[in-house]
Parts: sequence; structure tokens; C-alpha cells
Amino acid sequence: SSNKIDIIINCAAFTNVDIAEVERDKARLINAIAPKNLAKVSKEYNILLIHISTDYVFGKNVINHPIDENEIPSPLGVYGSTKLEGERFIQESDCNYLIIRTAWLYSEYGKNFVKTMLSLFATKENVGVVYDQIGSPTYASDLANAICQIINKLYEIDLDDRYKGVYHFSNEGVCSWYDFAQAILEVGKIKLNGKTKKANILPLLSKQYPTKAIRPSFSLLDKGKIKETFGIEIPYWKDSLKKCINNLK
Repeated sequence: SSNKIDIIINCAAFTNVDIAEVERDKARLINAIAPKNLAKVSKEYNILLIHISTDYVFGKNVINHPIDENEIPSPLGVYGSTKLEGERFIQESDCNYLIIRTAWLYSEYGKNFVKTMLSLFATKENVGVVYDQIGSPTYASDLANAICQIINKLYEIDLDDRYKGVYHFSNEGVCSWYDFAQAILEVGKIKLNGKTKKANILPLLSKQYPTKAIRPSFSLLDKGKIKETFGIEIPYWKDSLKKCINNLK
């Protein structure tokens, strides 16, 4: 109320999907109730709310084609369910919003798959990675740039609420976690005592790597809507991976 805020970008989430199965109340507070409160404030002060959501709102229903925004959500666990609840609170609030679902997010910062794999490759001979979960990685820098492009576009048209709704964003291309790990190993070229270290990546079925939360087996998002609406060009996932690892180096 004391600051002239035009836009809220909600990047916050309880993203540890396994711990969410145990800390259900905390996950719901962060993933559902907090967005509900942000939406209420956004409506009251006429603020645009850009909310980051997830591919985990899908998973229970079998899908074998790129998932567009009209697909009926079917979350498998607490993380996906609470994120979907947050989406619905925002939609029901009648505020001006954009919900951007993304998947397999990584960057130079925080804890993520790329940094975990680089660490494992440097310390272990054999690393097991599942090969029966399919999707496309998302470099956080590419997502951030897309959000900035969207904001600039919306300012050009004076925040027209015709563009409010749900959008999907990930990098272009498709791979399994196993393929992703192979690319990380190849680009990372971990060195030990001056020699490039060779790690063995072992392909695993999901059932061979049990976790508290069940992961979606197919998370390939259809990005057609966000590209057509805002004129965004999305990089290929391997090109973005190289940028990230070069920055880490």
C-alpha cells in the first residue's frame, strides 16, 4: 500500500518434492496459500501477478504428446497438488495474472540436477540416472529473460488483461534424465589430476530408484502459446546447458 508496485513475480515455492510428502502443511502454505494472498493483494491494488508453476501439475494421466495449457491437470503427489491449488486460487481471484509452468529447472545457483551431477561425476565412478522420465530441461536464465520480454510486451500494450492465463515454458528439445546427465558429463569434462575423468552413467528404471514422491514420466511442455503470444524465441536445451556450465567454470 505504501509502494507503487505494478508487477509481482512469484518465484517462491516449496520445491523439494520428497520432503513435501512429509511436510504437507508447510508445502501447502508456500505453494497454495501464499499465492492466494498475493492474488488477493494483486486484485486489490490492480497489480499484475506473474506466478511460476510446474509440470508436476501433470503426471497421473498417461500423456504421449507435448502437453499444452488445455490439458487437464492430474498431479501425482503433494508438491504437484499444492502447486495446482495455488494456480486455482490465483485464477479464482479475478486478478490480472500470468501463470508460467516450467520444468526441470537448473542454473549456476542453488541446488539442482546439473550441479549435483557435476559433483557426483567428480567423486564417483558410477552414477545411476533414470531413463524412463522424459521432458526438456529449463535454464533459469532463459526463463528469466522470457519473463522480462513478456513484461516489456505487456507495457507496450498497457498491461492488457486479454493476455492473462496459463503458459508453458521450457527449453526446446526433448531428452530423458539419463540423456541430460550424459550431456552434462560431456560438456562438463570433469578433470582429475590434469586428466579428463570418465564416469559411468548407469541407466535406471524409476522403480530401481525409489523416492517418496512419484515423478511424472512425461513432462514435455508445448511452448507454442507463449512463443506465438509474446514472440519469444526459446533456445535449444543443449546450447543453454553449455552456457550454464561455462559460467560455472
